[in-house]
Amino acid sequence: MTENKNDFTQGSIVSKLLKFMIPIFGALVLQAMYGAVDILVVGRFGTTAGISGVSTGSNIVNLVTFTITGLTMGVTVVMGQYMGEKKPEKAGRVVGGAICLFVVLSFILAVVMLAFARPFAVLMQAPEEALDLTVLYVRICGGGIFFIIAYNVISSIFRGIGDSNMPLVFVGIACVVNIIGDLLFVAGFGWNVAGAALATVMAQAVSVVLSLVIIRKRELPFTLKREDIRFHTEIKKFVQVGTPIAFQEILTQLSFLALCAFINRLGLDASSGYGVANKIVSFVMLVPGSLMQSMASFVAQNVGAGQEKRARKAMVTGMLIGCCVGVFIMTFAFFRGDLLAAIFSNDTAVIARAAQYLKGFAPEAVVTAILFSFIGYYNGHSKTLFVMLQGLAQTFMVRLPMSYFMSIQPDASLTMIGLAAPCATVFGIVINLLYFVKVSREQRIV
Repeated sequence: MTENKNDFTQGSIVSKLLKFMIPIFGALVLQAMYGAVDILVVGRFGTTAGISGVSTGSNIVNLVTFTITGLTMGVTVVMGQYMGEKKPEKAGRVVGGAICLFVVLSFILAVVMLAFARPFAVLMQAPEEALDLTVLYVRICGGGIFFIIAYNVISSIFRGIGDSNMPLVFVGIACVVNIIGDLLFVAGFGWNVAGAALATVMAQAVSVVLSLVIIRKRELPFTLKREDIRFHTEIKKFVQVGTPIAFQEILTQLSFLALCAFINRLGLDASSGYGVANKIVSFVMLVPGSLMQSMASFVAQNVGAGQEKRARKAMVTGMLIGCCVGVFIMTFAFFRGDLLAAIFSNDTAVIARAAQYLKGFAPEAVVTAILFSFIGYYNGHSKTLFVMLQGLAQTFMVRLPMSYFMSIQPDASLTMIGLAAPCATVFGIVINLLYFVKVSREQRIV
């Protein structure tokens, strides 16, 4: 029963894609809530400087988190292909290699974040009032980076075998613990940014420990032997797939850090307003994000089974689903962004600035559904080098130049800065469409 449910090579594409996507969507909702709760509680019970500190600090932490997420996508894709080929013993070797590699990476990243938190915050042009708070947030999260990485690795393994329910359970645990921690440390003890960071680390730690307990009691569709847990050739395979994605994430997150720095120069209200808007953006991007992750796993299995036309139909299906939902999200974010921002802050200036940014960003809810479906399709084919190159092109040829240009204008508008995102995405869609036509002709599918 379990094997059939997680087999994407047969049955209704819409049904199987939605059944796999919904738990991923749920997990991303909880992840977005996870990050949003920090801003919400600090905004309500902390200070405006605290909002800026959490916003800037979380952008730095996200650079690490999303890079690791990109690298673990290699684990998901390679495992998915092995499962499609009916080779579970090789999937076990992938898991063993991933354990070794990411333990080493977590130690290195912890040292870097603890040692360079202040230079990172200064580079981000954190407002003077929020500089020390930003440094504190980064250092506390850096000390617990092992648990953040472990969660992403565990989730990537389950997505690779076609199980999106367990990652939902894991992030659900983390979300509940984070909410309790924020209310206790920030609202109760008044620890402001330090409380938010401690709650984040504690939540990830509890989630990882409980997820390992759950895994021990489950029957997995692959075998993991003690001799698999070492550095071996399977590491090279998933690293080759994941590295371009991770590198793209590094540069993409650096672009977000640059954007944050551009806005930080506009003052504390703009910095805090962008911080609030950025948390709302994480909700706007939920459907496209879940589409991309689902598509990679769905396509990987069908590529492994030699069913290219089915993989292509899945991509188009994902685009249609994403655009239908995205229209409603775009409309609400464009016209009533102030209502969304008011959830996070009582400060009218911060709310107004957040609403300005959301007005420009709103079309991203639709166009990203198309772009991310393309990206998931190419990731499932292990064409991650192209994914990296197109991502770099849209980021450094459109998003960053436009954001910077708009930020240096007299009376700079956050709406025009926010508009840089959908403009860059449309540019990316054009690149992906041209590449899709090229590849399709080579495969004689069109």
